[in-house]
Amino acid sequence: MISETIHLRKIAYARSGDKGSNSNIGVIAYTAEGYTFLEKYLTAEKVADFFESLIPGKVIRFELPNLWALNFILEGVLNGGGTRSLRLDAQGKALGQVLLEMPIVIPEDQLYLMYRNNP
Repeated sequence: MISETIHLRKIAYARSGDKGSNSNIGVIAYTAEGYTFLEKYLTAEKVADFFESLIPGKVIRFELPNLWALNFILEGVLNGGGTRSLRLDAQGKALGQVLLEMPIVIPEDQLYLMYRNNP
């Protein structure tokens, strides 16, 4: 099977923000096929590994299949939150965009099904 490495942003978009010292990142697939793939591939462990240098706590994943979305809580990543943190992105607004740069490997014959405007 031939596969291709792409960035997550090719098959999904993301929104993120603060919840106290935690951040949540919602990853929303463009298609149902994309969600099915992400549900299997994008685990809490992979997200934790991707943000390894930033997260002192754990990553928790919630599934929202009717929305084709996954929601991740990154515990402690904001170091006190919007009003207390000295981090440049104290509210975690950029974390979703950073996650969209994650490289993922997709079977080449399924890739077109996950794009926004597939045939």
